[in-house]
Amino acid sequence: MKRIVLTGGGTAGHVTVNLALIPYLQASGWDVQYIGSKNGMERGLIEPLGIPYHAVAVGKLRRYLDLKNLSDPFRVIQGVGQAAGILRRLKPNIVFSKGGFVSVPVIYGAALNGVPVVLHESDLTPGLANKLCLPFAKAVCTTFPETAKLMRRGVYTGTPLRDELFQGRKEQGLERFQLKGDKPVLMVTGGSSGAQAINACVREALPRLLPDFDVLHLCGKGNLDPSCDPYSGYSQVEYLTDGMSDAFACADLLISRAGSNTLCEILALKKPSLLIPYPKGASRGDQIENAASFEKRGLAHVLDQSQMTADSLVKCVRDLYASKDALRTRMDAEPSGNGLDKVLSILTQYAKPEK
Repeated sequence: MKRIVLTGGGTAGHVTVNLALIPYLQASGWDVQYIGSKNGMERGLIEPLGIPYHAVAVGKLRRYLDLKNLSDPFRVIQGVGQAAGILRRLKPNIVFSKGGFVSVPVIYGAALNGVPVVLHESDLTPGLANKLCLPFAKAVCTTFPETAKLMRRGVYTGTPLRDELFQGRKEQGLERFQLKGDKPVLMVTGGSSGAQAINACVREALPRLLPDFDVLHLCGKGNLDPSCDPYSGYSQVEYLTDGMSDAFACADLLISRAGSNTLCEILALKKPSLLIPYPKGASRGDQIENAASFEKRGLAHVLDQSQMTADSLVKCVRDLYASKDALRTRMDAEPSGNGLDKVLSILTQYAKPEK
């Protein structure tokens, strides 16, 4: 039986691609194993699926001064030894990495065992973990075409997306979120933890948005605002563990951050979107680059957070609605944002032959 080891963790974005791949790998006869960190959030997502999970030591690779920079390299070295031992025992045909700091010891362990490696880079420019792993990769699957052109062994694939994303029902979404559906639905999302600046600005703009739009606001855990409940046509929820596909199905427009997985979902579902990327200084600037790529290709509108006010937000939403058909036309002309088939093909191409 073919065996694949998946790795990636630290954030949900470093796991969701693997979650999308797992059922298809299993249906194709692969034995799927996972290497992650001992206490990482990836463990809680993978183990309930019945996938064998192997934990290794992980050290964070920081670009800033911190006392842990003195000890964490030793944890990485320890993790490399642990990963090398696990891979020697498992003898996989290939390792697939979605990135995150846990991937570094796994990829180095794979190199020590002569196991082929395929990486996936979601952002326009690679993160530090993937940069350290690039020399050992047979191929690097990318979300953005620009990234593939700049990378040695880069292949533009898009991002594998879960089937559930395409199974939403508009009527079910409207009923669940208590929206009438007689106006276009504007969905606002800032991820599972929310986006405080976007939340505040949207709520300030509600009196001017609600005459023309219903607003479905995914505001993040702990961010509900009861003072907004009396607004007719406004529905707020913290986050969705299920039903996200119905939320997408009932949405006509989106306001969103610019994480790469979200952008692939937007492209695959053909949703006209206003992107408000996470600002540089609070991040390495990857969302700004991601959003700029979508804007340049005519796939979304962008509003810089530093320029965001209730006035500018309302104007941008109205402009977005006026441009919705043109945006959908350009998204229709793009390759699908769902890279599932392409990534599976590359894994088959580079896997060691079965013995």
